[in-house]
Amino acid sequence: MVKVLQQRLLLVVGLSFLSPLVNAATTPSSWSLEQRTPYEKVLQQTTPLQLTPLTSAKKSWRICVLVPHLKDTYWTGINYGLVQQAKALSLKLELFEAGGYYGQDKQLSQLDNCMKHGFDAILLGGVRPDILDFYQAPITKPVIALVNRLKHPKVNTRVGVNWYQMGLKTGEYIKQQTKKPTTLALLTGPDKLGGSDYVEQGLSAALKDSLVFISAVHHADNNRNLYRDELEALLAEQTPDYILGSAVAVEAAVSILRQHQLSGKVKLISSYLSPAVLRGIYRGKVEFSNDDQVVLQGRLAIDITVRELEGAKAFGDIGPKIQNLYPSHINKEVLKTSLPPADYYPIYRVNTGY
Repeated sequence: MVKVLQQRLLLVVGLSFLSPLVNAATTPSSWSLEQRTPYEKVLQQTTPLQLTPLTSAKKSWRICVLVPHLKDTYWTGINYGLVQQAKALSLKLELFEAGGYYGQDKQLSQLDNCMKHGFDAILLGGVRPDILDFYQAPITKPVIALVNRLKHPKVNTRVGVNWYQMGLKTGEYIKQQTKKPTTLALLTGPDKLGGSDYVEQGLSAALKDSLVFISAVHHADNNRNLYRDELEALLAEQTPDYILGSAVAVEAAVSILRQHQLSGKVKLISSYLSPAVLRGIYRGKVEFSNDDQVVLQGRLAIDITVRELEGAKAFGDIGPKIQNLYPSHINKEVLKTSLPPADYYPIYRVNTGY
């Protein structure tokens, strides 16, 4: 009976990924969110918040969006949410990517372009938390942090989740599964960039005084081939009980473990969700993943930007509640709040006329 149920669930998710209609834009009556305080601190208190999304804007605001890259479905999901909400509110949107977390100079140039031209506000997914310290010109327009932390006195709103909590939740899950000494290898994103550092801090806090030992830490830019190289190097040294990595790393690990005949022996944990990770959970290849609802984050970022442009006070740290996904606990809402349609390609301009 369990096997039949698993097959039916797999069929449902498979059809969902194939059909863009499943992910068709829908506007809920309200969004379930969290407001976190104190602002920009690692350890925060959360307050539940229901926010009714805007259905119109007072004018066709022009918004500049800067992101580190669009190499994976995390930022593609953010892009999808941004675009859908910009269209819904008849806004003008232009998006620029830095090519990766090491693209500091490129992102600073893009920021300067947006600051000096006719944009009303800037949504900044920074390649590093202190990116604005390297910007020499005056900051003359509202800047809202998108996903990644920004440390600057002129930035008082961030749309995203607490990545320390992302690490904490994965660590708590692994700890609950272990009754004997266990080895865990980390294969995360660029060192101390994006959310990697906070994930590791939260993970270490959760595993303190536990039976789980972090046996290796590998970092790489979000590139499947780079992760494959790191995985091969890791497995040449040891066979850990668990590998925790970014979604791209986990996607690469599924095939690498199969090649090494280690499927099932080494358990995979993803720090965030992707379509391939969700399929892996359904198929028993991935044991656990966080889900920080990236499509909702993108929608929310546009909504909050418009509210602040139209006079609202800074929202501080705000974003969706982090969900936990594992084979016996899968929320089908992920197909609306967390994943772009299967055939979606990033869009860089909305209502710009070119």
